[in-house]
Amino acid sequence: MFLGDSLTAGLGLPAELSYPSLIGSRLNERGLDFEVVNAGVSGDTSAGGVRRLDWSLEGDVKVLIVALGGNDGLRGLPTADMQKNLAAILDRAKARNLVVILAGMEAPPNNGAEYAEAFRQVYVDLARSYDVRLIPFLLQGVAGEASLNQADGIHPNARGAATVADLVWKELEPVLPRPTTPSQ
Repeated sequence: MFLGDSLTAGLGLPAELSYPSLIGSRLNERGLDFEVVNAGVSGDTSAGGVRRLDWSLEGDVKVLIVALGGNDGLRGLPTADMQKNLAAILDRAKARNLVVILAGMEAPPNNGAEYAEAFRQVYVDLARSYDVRLIPFLLQGVAGEASLNQADGIHPNARGAATVADLVWKELEPVLPRPTTPSQ
């Protein structure tokens, strides 16, 4: 389950080129029987993620990738509120014994260095407190690279989405539940 915003939804891309869909293709290629659910909603904040978490977790969810916060940063929302919202998501995921990967984001520079550091620290502190895997910056290697982004300079193009998928895969692959094989 990918719980995220427009970056997860794959805004501006065909659905099959969003990074969650690329992860799904990779799972299929490796013969791993998982259904990838892309619960990315354009414009969503961490508060929106909390509101839609319960329906997102319906079914037999094994792994939750939380990729929220970018819109909190774009709107300059208080980092304490973002931390509270993300903690609520992590609390519910832990209560269900889900494997969780938290994907961090960077705040835009127009909010100032102090805000940017506090924003970044939210992800570090939550990953440590909840003992979850952390991708420090979901757009690492993509942000600021014109050749990997759409014209808006924010959303990855197909090549950028593939780079994001590679980054997520590095954290996801080691924690995927593996089918048990009967002993001979």
